[in-house]
Amino acid sequence: MSEQTATAPRGGSLEVKTVPDTVGAAFEEFMEAFEAFKDVNDRRLGEIEGKLTADVVTREKVDRINKAMDDNKKVLDQLVLKKARPPLGRSLAGSVDAAEHKTAFETYIRRGDEAGLREIEAKALSVGSNSDGGYLVPEQTDTEIGRRLSVVSPIRALATVRQVSGAVLKKPFTTQGLASGWVSETAARPQTTAPQLAELSFPTMELYAMPAATQALLDDAAVDIESWISGEVDIVFAEQEGTAFVSGDGVNKPKGFLSYTTVADAGWSWGNLGYIATGAAGGFRTAGPSDVLIDVIYALKAGHRQNGTFVMNRRSQAAIRKFKDADGNYLWRAPSGAGQPASLMGFPIAEAEDMPDIAADAAAIAFGDFRAGYLVVDRTGIRVLRDPYSAKPYVLFYTTKRVGGGVQDFEAIKLIKFSVS
Repeated sequence: MSEQTATAPRGGSLEVKTVPDTVGAAFEEFMEAFEAFKDVNDRRLGEIEGKLTADVVTREKVDRINKAMDDNKKVLDQLVLKKARPPLGRSLAGSVDAAEHKTAFETYIRRGDEAGLREIEAKALSVGSNSDGGYLVPEQTDTEIGRRLSVVSPIRALATVRQVSGAVLKKPFTTQGLASGWVSETAARPQTTAPQLAELSFPTMELYAMPAATQALLDDAAVDIESWISGEVDIVFAEQEGTAFVSGDGVNKPKGFLSYTTVADAGWSWGNLGYIATGAAGGFRTAGPSDVLIDVIYALKAGHRQNGTFVMNRRSQAAIRKFKDADGNYLWRAPSGAGQPASLMGFPIAEAEDMPDIAADAAAIAFGDFRAGYLVVDRTGIRVLRDPYSAKPYVLFYTTKRVGGGVQDFEAIKLIKFSVS
């Protein structure tokens, strides 16, 4: 069994220990760290109540254990992600066409032989490639890459995902429903106003990766070509997507929800995202710091609130981990099991490292129904172009995918802005 090194607290102190490479053991270490954190943080709060300030040693110990919890959670997340990745390259049961496509694609990848793919296209009376010679990867590989991305990229996992065959998805959206009213038995029935529609446009942008391999590697029959392509591509695609879905400017990439115009929620209008200010620049208010969390939760309408999720990075989560309610209960709750999210005031937390840190005027925390609020658009097919000439002795695999994204319901997402107003 392989092992990883992590830092975990024991009895209120920290020690470096070896964590077995299992999800269960990593989860136990994380829960031990959380219990130690609560003990030391309770001591810090008691010192503040008794002496109006916390001891320096206690504060430093809280910070160290907080960091240790983050380290344990990273190890746990990596193990859960690794466990969630099934082996690739399996043929679809009973599907002769899928097996034939897989064999032809592997022949193309290994030796550049296009005959098998061309024969499949001729049988189907269709063309699966552009004029530049790219070919669609086999169906099972395409599906597998998409599923692994949903594990790696938190926004993709939360959002609605649509597949399109064209370059742009246009979606009508009702911004205002039709009017109605009460009338008496004999009163006139005037015509009511029609619903108001807005058209939202979500263009797909090209995301690419170009891994390389030697011909010797490709000639080795022991190498699982599909698994290799997926392993090379999925992480880099996920990283690029995750950043774009949060903060992308919409220029040759999806538009992230933080790139839209933000306004104070009291003056919210369609096309903008509303925010709740913390009341302090670059932090939470000293008195009632958690009140802003309640405000942002109830800024959403009930239909969206019941599906709400907090989105923030680990450092923001470390800050709110210290908050308690009036009865002394921690607002942040540890995951109920390995692979489950932590929760805040009863709502799950999605860790997105692309969210900004807490700073003056930063929208570091988002809360919303991302399934309704954000749309990811995937153009059908991931394409691979084999290039054995440009970088000899390496064979390049120009892999492309078209993906877009943007906010589709501006009422469904609210932000917490770390500002006075």
